[in-house]
Amino acid sequence: MTSTDTLIPRAQAFYAALDANNTRDWWQENRGTYDDVLKPGAQALLAQMTAPLSHLACEPITTKLFRPHRDVRFSKDKRPYNTHLHMMWQIDSGARQNPVFFFGVGLDYVTAGVGMMGFEKPMLEDWRKFVDLDTARITGIIDEVVAKGYVKREPELKRVPPAFDKDHPAGALLRHKGLTLSAELPADTKDLQAALTTAFTDLWPINALLVQIAEA
Repeated sequence: MTSTDTLIPRAQAFYAALDANNTRDWWQENRGTYDDVLKPGAQALLAQMTAPLSHLACEPITTKLFRPHRDVRFSKDKRPYNTHLHMMWQIDSGARQNPVFFFGVGLDYVTAGVGMMGFEKPMLEDWRKFVDLDTARITGIIDEVVAKGYVKREPELKRVPPAFDKDHPAGALLRHKGLTLSAELPADTKDLQAALTTAFTDLWPINALLVQIAEA
């Protein structure tokens, strides 16, 4: 098997042990697993998925493996290391903001998803305009993806923005300050590349919508 085929169980075993002893000394003693197994496996998966996602999006793709160290400067939680393995593929369309495909393995989750975690101000303004003017189409796109088993993150705002009627038919969408949809993958997934290809293809209409709005 390739290193990606065992990435999930190896990552979860490593992070379970790290969670029990999240210290610099433990990390230094055990970082060989991260440096020699998890990081190369993640980089291999990033490379494997880049061409298929570029073909799907018809745009270049840039990749990112998130660092293992936590930024503890402004956090009460001073544990130095993340107990998850997160990565993403970002569409490089040249728009002012680009959506991503993301994958993460944590202690008790394996997640694949797409979208934008937070809209920058121009994107937020255009998102609201599109939702207001094209409610039925945008709602339909999201509903079709949700019907396949994917979950939309809950809106960040409790109320519809004041520029819109509180009873707007797309009030829930107007309350979003970002848009992501995702699903849990089985922890015993064997062919990770195939599973991600299926998930990202199912989810592609969300990113296609966000690219359209970002390029408007």
